[in-house]
Amino acid sequence: MKNRSWLFPFLLLIGVLVYTLLSQVRLPGDGFATFGADTVRAEVTQIIEEGQIDLGGSLQTYQIARVNILEGEYAGIVMEIDYGRRQVRSDDYLLEPGDKIIVTISKTPDNVVNAYFVDYVRTAPILWLTLLFAVAIVLISQWKGVRAMLSMAFSLYIIIGYIIPRILTGGDPLTTSIIGSIILLAVTLYLTYGWTLKTHAAVISMIFVLLITGALAGLFVVFAKLNGSGDENVMFLMQLSETPISLRGLFLGGLIIGALGVLDDLVTTQASAVFELHHANPNLGFRGLYGAAMRIGQDHVAATVNTLVLAYAGASLPMLLMFSLGRGDYGYIVNFSFIAEEIVRTLVGSLGLIAAVPITTAIAIFFAQRAGSLGRWEQVLGPEGSGHSH
Repeated sequence: MKNRSWLFPFLLLIGVLVYTLLSQVRLPGDGFATFGADTVRAEVTQIIEEGQIDLGGSLQTYQIARVNILEGEYAGIVMEIDYGRRQVRSDDYLLEPGDKIIVTISKTPDNVVNAYFVDYVRTAPILWLTLLFAVAIVLISQWKGVRAMLSMAFSLYIIIGYIIPRILTGGDPLTTSIIGSIILLAVTLYLTYGWTLKTHAAVISMIFVLLITGALAGLFVVFAKLNGSGDENVMFLMQLSETPISLRGLFLGGLIIGALGVLDDLVTTQASAVFELHHANPNLGFRGLYGAAMRIGQDHVAATVNTLVLAYAGASLPMLLMFSLGRGDYGYIVNFSFIAEEIVRTLVGSLGLIAAVPITTAIAIFFAQRAGSLGRWEQVLGPEGSGHSH
């Protein structure tokens, strides 16, 4: 039985909840200049000069270009910029007339206005890639793909509109991240998979796993004497922010959010496996169903943990190359905070994934074995899911 009577009240409830949560926070009015605050778009109109320059023993091509400012106070004014004459950069791309770039404009005490190259405008290719992604997911997953994209947009909305403002206004980063993650996952899972018993099992499992992961993270951060200062961006944030921010809490909150995507995949897959196994053989008892589902989960969690480790290693590859170039001792490097934080992040996240399998399996079995005896409760809790109903 397809039960969609929940859709309107559920979406209304979520709308009221989100509006209430997001309308309570206002960022400080006296902001500060940060990355990108003084930048504007410009178009390269002419290459005036091009040559080679030696910067620190490395030869690279430099250019002097004339650009037309496209926005802001100096829109329509032509200025000159240099590209590659003051900083080391790659020679992979050179400026050409017609290129859209980002420049920063500054004024000296003598009222002399200067423009400096910042980066290329990449909006168009990113939009085309996003469109390609959207078309591909809709073609493959159809209506469920549309719901998945809405879930992705909601996830970004919660992170930008709920988690970040509350941290910037002095909220505890760990508590904020856990609450935001629970809201995010609950809404996105129901939006993607519908109001079903399988989704209920996944959401409840996810809440337990997030709490366990947060507790483990808090324990080992204190045990390893980490304070969250391993990332240089954190130090810039502390210098720019007028509100005190807990670095340790920020690290823990980032760990929770970083594990969300993988947890989402693992928990929903495991819950689906339980319901499909139960549907294929309804006579399996708790022990038999648990054993069969765990064998599937063991393979999945092994592959997922390896994926998580490789993702963190890939992100840290330049740093590892730099350390190897200096012939560093890898047994010694683990003691540095910026390395130790990544190790704790990886291992605690992996422990959360490992815990997710037995927890999700047990909770999904509880729901699956009672799916056929809900009676009128099915109108409230929804069907079993995956096209199965009673």
